[in-house]
Amino acid sequence: MLPHLDPTVISELAHGSHPRPHDHLGQHPVDDGVVIRCVRPLAATVTAVRADGSRVTLEHLRDGLWQGATSAPGQAYRIEASYPNGDRWTADDPYRFVPTVGDIDLYLWGEGRHEQVWQVLGSHHRPHEDVDGTAFSVWAPHARAVRVIGDFNSWNGEQHAMRRLDDNGIWELFVPALTAGNTYKFEILTAAGEWVQRADPMAQFTERPPATASVVGDSSYEWQDAGWLAARASHEPHNSPMSVYELHVGSWRPGLGYRDLADPLIEYVTELGFTHVEFMPLAEHPFGGSWGYQVTGYYAPTSRFGHPDDLRYLVDRLHQAGIGVLMDWVPGHFPKDEWALARFDGQPLYEHSDPRRGEQQDWGTLIFDFGQSQVRNFLVANALYWLEEFHIDGLRVDAVASMLYLDYSREDWLPNVHGGRENLEAISLLQEVTATAYKRNPGVVLIAEESTSWPGVTRPTSSGGLGFGFKWNMGWMHDSLQYMAEDPMYRSYHHNDITFSFLYAFSENFMLPISHDEVVHGKGSLLQKMPGDQWQKLANVRAYLSFMWAHPGKQLLFMGQEFGQPSEWSEERGLDWWILDQPAHQGLLRLVSQLNQTYRAHPALWQQDHTEAGFEWLDGGNAAQNVVSFMRWSATGEPLVALFNFSGNPIHDYRVGMPFAGAWRELVNTDAADFGGSGVGNLGTVQSHDEPWAGRPAHATLTLPPLAGLYLVPA
Repeated sequence: MLPHLDPTVISELAHGSHPRPHDHLGQHPVDDGVVIRCVRPLAATVTAVRADGSRVTLEHLRDGLWQGATSAPGQAYRIEASYPNGDRWTADDPYRFVPTVGDIDLYLWGEGRHEQVWQVLGSHHRPHEDVDGTAFSVWAPHARAVRVIGDFNSWNGEQHAMRRLDDNGIWELFVPALTAGNTYKFEILTAAGEWVQRADPMAQFTERPPATASVVGDSSYEWQDAGWLAARASHEPHNSPMSVYELHVGSWRPGLGYRDLADPLIEYVTELGFTHVEFMPLAEHPFGGSWGYQVTGYYAPTSRFGHPDDLRYLVDRLHQAGIGVLMDWVPGHFPKDEWALARFDGQPLYEHSDPRRGEQQDWGTLIFDFGQSQVRNFLVANALYWLEEFHIDGLRVDAVASMLYLDYSREDWLPNVHGGRENLEAISLLQEVTATAYKRNPGVVLIAEESTSWPGVTRPTSSGGLGFGFKWNMGWMHDSLQYMAEDPMYRSYHHNDITFSFLYAFSENFMLPISHDEVVHGKGSLLQKMPGDQWQKLANVRAYLSFMWAHPGKQLLFMGQEFGQPSEWSEERGLDWWILDQPAHQGLLRLVSQLNQTYRAHPALWQQDHTEAGFEWLDGGNAAQNVVSFMRWSATGEPLVALFNFSGNPIHDYRVGMPFAGAWRELVNTDAADFGGSGVGNLGTVQSHDEPWAGRPAHATLTLPPLAGLYLVPA
């Protein structure tokens, strides 16, 4: 006697709406044998062909559900179906397999502690019980049923219903013979009884936008950067040289994919001497105009530029060339696209259910529910995914300020449990991300884009800080650009703008950014921000960059600024490379290369970035002449003197205190003719005399070129 199936169960199995189809479909023991059930709509005959060659004839119950029994013990089998038109079709039955998600994985996900959950959830082309195929799994706790739909089943999931594995809402199905490259989505029956289609939140590959399906991925890449990773793990990145070239892949040289980009980018960055490149977000995003800051595929490199293995190739090649790789990461918010994360299983899941915490109105996006353990797990594991699967050397975390404050850019907000404005759950998440990333991946860096006076952004989590390695110094950027925008005639009235940052320069581990945000939306290019005629604009840029490289902290420069891009940046077109036909812009490019070479060769400029021991004023109060001068010290006591004349005229016979007497070499002069300057200088050497001046044991008298910076080191 075969077990009786309720008509409702039969209907749910036939239409793919049963939450646990494996409880009835597949092979199950009965008295003196096994029963085999499958769904084959429109079939004329259905037979189970067992591994030993024996055949079990199945009978049609109704609605395409077939079953049959045998007294022989259970074994592997395939389903053979014939159709009225004469077609025959044989395939492994998805419902005869044990789950592809193990109990430990379920437990860790339930606890919100699965640090490599990308290896479990999503789609994975791999053998299961010695059968080649693809394992699917998804988190949808509010769903009544979940089906896999795709090009392999004509986007009809009735024969590919998933089973719910636990109370946390993990659904799973193994589809035999399905290979990499197939497109798919999840079809979810919501609690309200509506079927909705969603892309896979854990997909590691996607269709190229504007198409929105996920793609079964597969990686065959073999890394060649073991030496780089070993060296990275053995040194302290926060006290090492770091000058970063930020770029947008789509507009650096339009038309280049990940692989095509490798050779020209390596050649260019090597020539300029930057230690790192920083890619604007590469996770999949539907709208190119968001520059990647509205992410729908957190685990999928954008397919606009190729396969994920092509990105691995690019990172690998950069590492082999000695160039580190940073990437922007956006955990603070995500777009409302109905096919992606928003109301994923019919209800708020990834986003906070209260719009006072779950919606970022200024940006038209949703905010993650940072207090939900599985959402936290999704984000923590995502940070690790980029570091470990793509060997990224550091993440710059976007819009941290929007995560820290519950009242960020909103009038109607929900206080925390203590009645305050701090987002305690987001703070805890950021601490977990930084602590876990540093623990698992020695030598990486986590960088916060944080624009407020939040204390302890780069303080260790063990001391109550957020645990970041660096914080973008937005105050320095704002004040210094404001100063440079003034006509030199009036800069003396704004001297505090160029010196104020030194008062707090060691309160955090800072990075000095001139990022993409400063050269879009009507702000103009860096060159356009400068006053004066074309020569003066370029001179101002040269002086400013030399000030930036000498200032305590690491440097970040957005693409185009290194050669004086005339126009404001737009993601819709390439850079103004044509301007390099002009010698003055070639000179600026040579200066940036010289600054980076000097920077890397002189530990005084980076070894003690985060301590007052590495900095000493010479003259910070000379507002009348628009002059700023200071010293940088290496850990072993090697000095570098930096002087800046932000006035429009040369200053002759300028006296400055020095740490000791002797000959000093003019290491960098931004007014040199080779850089496009007027050639005013000190003939390469400056003599420091053994006579005190301004509190120093010695002094030198020299010429300060107009709108220029000088670096001096002992000859």
